[in-house]
Amino acid sequence: MNQQMYSPILMTVIFIAIFYFLIIRPQKKREKQVKEMRNNLKIGDQITTIGGIYGKISKIKDDFVTIEVGADKTKLQIARWAVGNVLKTDDVA
Repeated sequence: MNQQMYSPILMTVIFIAIFYFLIIRPQKKREKQVKEMRNNLKIGDQITTIGGIYGKISKIKDDFVTIEVGADKTKLQIARWAVGNVLKTDDVA
Protein backbone atom coordinates (compact mmCIF):
# COMPACT_ATOMS: atom_id res chain seq x y z
CA MET A 1 0.00 0.00 0.00
CA ASN A 2 2.82 2.42 0.83
CA GLN A 3 4.43 1.97 -2.57
CA GLN A 4 1.21 2.97 -4.34
CA MET A 5 0.94 6.05 -2.16
CA TYR A 6 4.42 7.31 -2.99
CA SER A 7 4.34 6.45 -6.70
CA PRO A 8 2.70 9.74 -7.89
CA ILE A 9 5.09 11.78 -5.76
CA LEU A 10 8.10 9.91 -7.10
CA MET A 11 6.92 10.33 -10.70
CA THR A 12 6.42 14.06 -10.14
CA VAL A 13 9.93 14.46 -8.71
CA ILE A 14 11.43 12.52 -11.63
CA PHE A 15 9.47 14.62 -14.13
CA ILE A 16 10.64 17.88 -12.52
CA ALA A 17 14.27 16.67 -12.52
CA ILE A 18 14.11 15.74 -16.22
CA PHE A 19 12.46 19.07 -17.05
CA TYR A 20 15.18 20.93 -15.15
CA PHE A 21 18.13 19.14 -16.77
CA LEU A 22 16.75 19.19 -20.31
CA ILE A 23 15.18 22.66 -20.48
CA ILE A 24 15.86 25.06 -17.63
CA ARG A 25 19.57 24.42 -17.01
CA PRO A 26 20.69 24.73 -20.67
CA GLN A 27 18.61 27.88 -21.10
CA LYS A 28 20.18 29.52 -18.03
CA LYS A 29 23.66 28.57 -19.28
CA ARG A 30 22.95 30.14 -22.69
CA GLU A 31 21.57 33.32 -21.08
CA LYS A 32 24.74 33.61 -18.98
CA GLN A 33 26.95 33.25 -22.10
CA VAL A 34 24.98 35.91 -24.00
CA LYS A 35 25.14 38.34 -21.06
CA GLU A 36 28.89 37.79 -20.76
CA MET A 37 29.36 38.32 -24.52
CA ARG A 38 27.43 41.61 -24.41
CA ASN A 39 29.38 42.82 -21.37
CA ASN A 40 32.70 42.09 -23.11
CA LEU A 41 32.01 44.10 -26.28
CA LYS A 42 34.84 46.38 -27.37
CA ILE A 43 35.44 48.95 -30.08
CA GLY A 44 36.44 47.34 -33.36
CA ASP A 45 34.46 44.11 -32.85
CA GLN A 46 32.50 42.88 -35.86
CA ILE A 47 28.95 42.08 -34.73
CA THR A 48 25.59 40.90 -35.96
CA THR A 49 22.45 42.36 -34.42
CA ILE A 50 19.43 40.25 -33.55
CA GLY A 51 17.78 41.89 -36.58
CA GLY A 52 20.50 40.61 -38.94
CA ILE A 53 22.52 43.80 -39.44
CA TYR A 54 26.29 43.31 -39.74
CA GLY A 55 28.53 46.11 -38.50
CA LYS A 56 31.67 47.19 -36.70
CA ILE A 57 31.50 48.76 -33.24
CA SER A 58 32.76 52.34 -33.28
CA LYS A 59 31.54 53.56 -29.88
CA ILE A 60 30.18 52.06 -26.67
CA LYS A 61 28.30 54.09 -24.09
CA ASP A 62 26.37 52.52 -21.21
CA ASP A 63 23.48 50.55 -22.74
CA PHE A 64 24.05 51.81 -26.30
CA VAL A 65 26.46 50.72 -29.02
CA THR A 66 27.22 52.70 -32.18
CA ILE A 67 28.05 50.56 -35.20
CA GLU A 68 29.29 51.36 -38.69
CA VAL A 69 27.50 49.53 -41.48
CA GLY A 70 27.93 49.40 -45.25
CA ALA A 71 30.63 50.76 -47.56
CA ASP A 72 29.82 54.38 -46.68
CA LYS A 73 30.18 53.57 -42.95
CA THR A 74 26.72 54.71 -41.94
CA LYS A 75 26.49 54.92 -38.16
CA LEU A 76 23.65 53.29 -36.29
CA GLN A 77 23.03 53.51 -32.58
CA ILE A 78 21.56 50.31 -31.15
CA ALA A 79 20.77 49.00 -27.70
CA ARG A 80 23.41 46.71 -26.23
CA TRP A 81 20.80 43.95 -25.78
CA ALA A 82 20.24 43.98 -29.58
CA VAL A 83 23.73 42.55 -30.24
CA GLY A 84 23.24 38.97 -31.36
CA ASN A 85 26.79 37.75 -32.06
CA VAL A 86 30.37 38.88 -32.08
CA LEU A 87 31.89 37.53 -35.28
CA LYS A 88 35.23 35.80 -35.30
CA THR A 89 37.84 37.25 -37.68
CA ASP A 90 37.49 34.26 -40.03
CA ASP A 91 33.68 34.79 -40.21
CA VAL A 92 34.01 38.35 -41.52
CA ALA A 93 33.91 38.61 -45.30
